[in-house]
Amino acid sequence: MATLAGKPVDRPAVNFYEINGLDEDPDPSDPFNIYAHPSWQPLIQLARQRSDRIVMRKVPFRGGSNPLQERTRQQVWYENGSRYVRSEIQAGRRTLTSLTRREPDVNTVWQVEHLFKDSDDVRAFLEIPPAEPGEPDISSVLAAEDALGDSGIVMIDSADPICRAAELFHMADFTVLATTEPDLFRALLDRFAAEVYPRTAAVARALPGRLWRIYGPEYASPPYLHPRRFHDYVTLYDRPMVEMIQSHGGYARLHCHGRIRLLLDELATTGCDGLDPLEPPPQGDVHLSEVRSRLGKQMVLFGNLEASNLENLPAAAFRETVLRALDEGTRGQGRGFVLMPSSCPYGRVLSSQTLRNYEVMLEAVGA
Repeated sequence: MATLAGKPVDRPAVNFYEINGLDEDPDPSDPFNIYAHPSWQPLIQLARQRSDRIVMRKVPFRGGSNPLQERTRQQVWYENGSRYVRSEIQAGRRTLTSLTRREPDVNTVWQVEHLFKDSDDVRAFLEIPPAEPGEPDISSVLAAEDALGDSGIVMIDSADPICRAAELFHMADFTVLATTEPDLFRALLDRFAAEVYPRTAAVARALPGRLWRIYGPEYASPPYLHPRRFHDYVTLYDRPMVEMIQSHGGYARLHCHGRIRLLLDELATTGCDGLDPLEPPPQGDVHLSEVRSRLGKQMVLFGNLEASNLENLPAAAFRETVLRALDEGTRGQGRGFVLMPSSCPYGRVLSSQTLRNYEVMLEAVGA
């Protein structure tokens, strides 16, 4: 919290991103729970005992209405060990369908079929009224904060309008429609903003002073869209979210993977308090030192450790990347820096090399 507020700290904070030592359940009864494998237990203990924990929580709502949910049917089945979920949404005369797959040994959900196949699907979807949120249920946030004590904080997790919209397309279809039919895409963003904004305002009011993560801006980053689209599709929509959060003493952190060098001015214009994961070249296209120089006085910088390096580099080589990140992230004047990987491993078996590299992170900051 001192780092977020730009106050002096005795050392840089170090965070394992999704791995927090609270949510990784070792229960083996769920065949899709990768954390039940014994190889994960030492890392879970490291996160719990030595890292600066940030536990992500989405805030559900009670009451209200959701016309989209009322028009949705789902079918779940298992095939060759994988779990499939097919969704059907009745939108006017059209039936929109999507399909996801989850495999037991990989902690991710694969989108096999996307909801939107063409522009007419989008127009049909726009006929469905936005949800009315009701009241936020903050119990899960308060319970997590109670469990953490002074070992960490809760970060409220929220998609922005472009995330809500873009994830419904195959990436190729999204980039084409967002480029060639900007008015239609803006209408879709407005549709989701009508849901996102009241929820953001209600949660910010009910849970003041917390850190937030707003995810989705990377959908409008190069090479997917031209940088000028970022202003229209991200800055104009995320800035109101940032202002709602800050109006109640909260801190808004934007999550944007990939190539952000040409977007730094727009990211600053959102007014956000933090930025992650700041991937170094060649995954990203800008060095942390430049980001620190241009944006470091406004926002706390999180990250600069590429997940593939965390998993694949020998400890000595990984230590060099860690020390470089610490040097560039703390050099000169700035609001603050949090050492953090861009993601976390998602396979069932955690390698000893990856575990060792997490230890290197802790050693480098003296945690």
